[in-house]
Amino acid sequence: MALLSLGLGLGLQVVALHSRDIAPWLNFLPLSEIGGTLFAAGLFGIAWDYFDGKDKEGREDERIRRLLTEAAPDFRDAVVRGFAVESDDLKRVATPELLDSIAGNVLALRLGDRTFAEEVYADIRDQAIRAPERWHDVDVQIRLSPIGERNAVGVPRFVVTVKWEYTVVPTHETQRFACVSDKEEFRDLLTDIPATLVWFMTPASGFDAADKESYELVHYAVDGDQRAIRRTARKSGQTYTVRLGREVVEAAKPVRISFTYRTVTAQSGHLLHFDIVQPTKGLSVTLDYSNTDVSQVKVLDLIASSKQARVERTPLSVPGKTVSVDFDGWVFPRTGIAFVWVLSDEQQ
Repeated sequence: MALLSLGLGLGLQVVALHSRDIAPWLNFLPLSEIGGTLFAAGLFGIAWDYFDGKDKEGREDERIRRLLTEAAPDFRDAVVRGFAVESDDLKRVATPELLDSIAGNVLALRLGDRTFAEEVYADIRDQAIRAPERWHDVDVQIRLSPIGERNAVGVPRFVVTVKWEYTVVPTHETQRFACVSDKEEFRDLLTDIPATLVWFMTPASGFDAADKESYELVHYAVDGDQRAIRRTARKSGQTYTVRLGREVVEAAKPVRISFTYRTVTAQSGHLLHFDIVQPTKGLSVTLDYSNTDVSQVKVLDLIASSKQARVERTPLSVPGKTVSVDFDGWVFPRTGIAFVWVLSDEQQ
């Protein structure tokens, strides 16, 4: 507008100077006064905009900051509600570190104790979020059978036949099963889970962890397709290796894994413990001790959860002796199921 006023005023001034030659009747109009006024207004507007421009930007920034400050609570509430409903929106803008911070803050608000919340979340993150595999519908069948002959030191034995079956999206092309009697080696192999599943055999029991009679992987299948098993032995133990195949891992689809191993334990040991090594949804464990002289079996439910596991036993009127443990929720690693038995000749 200032430029337009300046140009129009200048034009009227020029017309006023030549009005006698161009159109004498224009002399009756005060073109010179009007042009001078417009020219002065335009010149003043340009000068005002120049000198006021420096402060104008600052005033605009201040106005925007004031508006953002006033509207910040509404923006914040809208963002929080959006992230709470649409997790994909949060996934697009958040890094793993930011998600950890958000989860810790939310849990701290919910529990009312920041230190407790941070420690609980760190444990859940390490066990669940960073777990390479998640197992579903795990079915474990265990059978105790007596052995007529004793071991080298005269200890009566049970043969323990264990079959695992579960659904998983595999992350390793090779699966290993190890039986060791060295505690340090056992702890080292635990860090390789789920690529290596390890069984610990106490040296004091008189059993040799490197002996095939002490531990043997007898079957491994993927979706019913049996895989070849390769065995290697050393002084402190033995290892069985199975290849699932690169195509199974690259497909990244759920498959049904089943494997069976056989081991031995002393009848006087009175204890079998089975660890859960990956986050597991839906667990069923059954112990069959029908052909043994075990009179009682107690179940140690080591699952840390607000839900209660179901324990069922075979009625006395039915042939056979079994005890089953079923849990429908999530079971995290470092928990498991233990069975403790009492032999018939120990009743008194």
